[in-house]
Amino acid sequence: MAASDSRLVDLYDLDNPDGPDHNFYRELADQLGARSIIDVGSGTGILTVTLAGHGRSVLGVDPSQTMLDYARNRPGADRARWMFGDSRDIDVRNADFVVMSGNVAQHIVGDAWPRTLADINRALRRGGVVAFESRNPGARAWETWDVAQSTTRETQHGPLTEWAEVSGLRPNGHVSLTFHNLFERTGHHVVEALTLAFRDRATIEHELRQAGFTVEAVWGDWVRTPFKGSDTTLVFQARKP
Repeated sequence: MAASDSRLVDLYDLDNPDGPDHNFYRELADQLGARSIIDVGSGTGILTVTLAGHGRSVLGVDPSQTMLDYARNRPGADRARWMFGDSRDIDVRNADFVVMSGNVAQHIVGDAWPRTLADINRALRRGGVVAFESRNPGARAWETWDVAQSTTRETQHGPLTEWAEVSGLRPNGHVSLTFHNLFERTGHHVVEALTLAFRDRATIEHELRQAGFTVEAVWGDWVRTPFKGSDTTLVFQARKP
C-alpha cells in the first residue's frame, strides 16, 4: 500500500482488517494492566483506537501524514493522541506497553532498527513490555508475492488494477518490493517501492538483548503457541528489566 496516496489508504483497512493479531495485542495489554501504551507505526489507527479508553493513555506514532489524517478521523480517534514521526519523536517515558503490529518491524531497516529498539527501551518503564511480529524468513513468504499477472477489483475510487514485482532475498536479509496500482477511471498509476527486512529468531533475540531487553516469549501464532521453527510468523514479547 502507498502510504502517501489517500485513495489507497482508504482501502487499507479492507485489505488489513481487525483480526486475531489485534486480539493478541489487546489481550496482552489487558493482561499487563497497561495504562500507558505506545503504538509505533500506528497507520490508520485501526488497532490504536481499540487500545484506547478505560483510563488509558495511548499514543499512535506514524511517519505517514496521510495515514495519520485517516486515523484522526476514524471513530474513537479522540481517545488517543497522534504524533507524526518515528520512534525518535516519542515524548513518553515510563510507558507500560509498546506495540508494533503488522509489517512495522520489517519496514524498519538498517541502522534504524537497533535505534528504534533503543528508543522503545527509553520510552518504557522498568518492567514495561514491547511486543511485535515478524515473518519467519524460513517460510520464504516473498516467493508468493511476485504477481506479474495483474488483477482488477472494484473500489470506492473505481476499478483498481494491481500487480507486484519482488526481488529475491538479498544477503543482508532484505527483500525489495514494487507495487503497482492503476486507477482505471483516471489512468493514475501509483507505484510504491519498499524494502522489508527478514530477520530470523536468533537475530531478533540478539538485537533485543543488545537494546537492553529480556526476551520473555517467542510465539508462532496468535494463540501463544511456542514458535517451532517452521511457523510463518514470529511474535516477540520482551521486557525491560
